[in-house]
Amino acid sequence: MRALVILVSVAVSVLLTGCSNPRQEVTVRLANDVLLPAHQQWRDSNAALKDSADTYCADPQASTDGLRAAFYQAQSRWSYLQPLMVGPLSEGNRSWQVQFWPDKRNMVIRQTETLLDEADPLTREQLDQASVVVQGLTAFEYVLFDESVTLADSRDRYCPLLTGIARHQLALSEAVLALWNEPGGMLTQLRDFPNDRYATADEGLAAILRMQITGVDVLKKKLGTPMGRLNQGVAQPYQAEAWRSRQSIENLQASLQGAQAVWERVRSLVSDAALVKDIDQAYAGVANQLAALPAPLMELVQASQHSETLTVLYAALDNLENRQQTELARNLNIQIGFNANDGD
Repeated sequence: MRALVILVSVAVSVLLTGCSNPRQEVTVRLANDVLLPAHQQWRDSNAALKDSADTYCADPQASTDGLRAAFYQAQSRWSYLQPLMVGPLSEGNRSWQVQFWPDKRNMVIRQTETLLDEADPLTREQLDQASVVVQGLTAFEYVLFDESVTLADSRDRYCPLLTGIARHQLALSEAVLALWNEPGGMLTQLRDFPNDRYATADEGLAAILRMQITGVDVLKKKLGTPMGRLNQGVAQPYQAEAWRSRQSIENLQASLQGAQAVWERVRSLVSDAALVKDIDQAYAGVANQLAALPAPLMELVQASQHSETLTVLYAALDNLENRQQTELARNLNIQIGFNANDGD
C-alpha cells in the first residue's frame, strides 16, 4: 500500500512538472478566475434586470427605484466586462447589441420612437429583428432616464420595450456564457493548447492582453470624446457614455477594475520590478483621480475650472495604456498587435 502511495505521488509530481508553464498557468487562472466569472456576473445582472423590469411593468403603482438600481448594476457589470471580451462576445456583432455608443446622430431616440410607433404593441420577434440600436442598454437608459419620457404615464408604450430589452440581454448573455462553457468552448481554448483558436499559451495570453489594452484605450475615448479632444476642443457632453443616467464615471471605474484584474494576474510574469511598480502606480493613480471627480462627467466637461483635472486624467490613462502596450509587451516578448481603436 505504501509503495502504491509513493508511486501515485511520483506520478502526480511528474504530471505537474510536465505541465509547469508559468504563462499557461497565468492564462488558465485568468480564464477561470477573471474572464469566466465576469461573464457569469454579467449574465446574473441581466437576469436581475429582467426580473426588475417584469416587476415594474406588472405593478402600475411601482416606482422606478428598483428598476434603476438593477440597470445600474447591469451597466456596471457590462463595463467591467468590456476589457475582458476575449472570444464570443467580441465576435458576431454581439457587443453592439449590449450598448450603442457613441451615438453621434441621436439614433437611439429616433429609432426607438420609430419602432414603437410602428409596433403597437412591440413583440419579441420585432425587437429581435430590429437594429442593435434599440436592443441594448442605451435604449433602456433612454426610456428610464431621459427627461422627455414620462414613464409613469406611458407604461403601455414603453414597458414592452423595457421587458423586451431585458429579455434580449439575458438571452444574449446566456448564449455567450454557453459558448464559454461548452465542450471545446472558450474556457477549454484558454486552458488546453494547441487548439483551433490558439496554438500556444502565449497566443492566448496575447489575446487577453490585446483586449485588455484595447479596453484601456476605449476608456481614453470615453473620456476624450465628451472633452472634445476629437472635436477641436469643443466639449460634447451628450457624447459622454451613460450621460442620461449620470453614470459615466462609475462605468469608467468599473472598466478600469476589469483591466486591472488582468494586470494583477499578469504582473507575476514581468521580470522588471521597476516596470511592475510603474504599472501598479499607474493603475492606482487613475483610480484615485476617477474617485476624486466631483460631479457627473457631462457636467465636468462643460465647466472650464475642471478642464485641467480632466486633461491630467486623460494623460494618466494614456500613460497606463502606453506602459502596457509597449513596455509590458516588450518585457513579455508578446506581440500585442494592432489596436482596433488606433486613429479614433
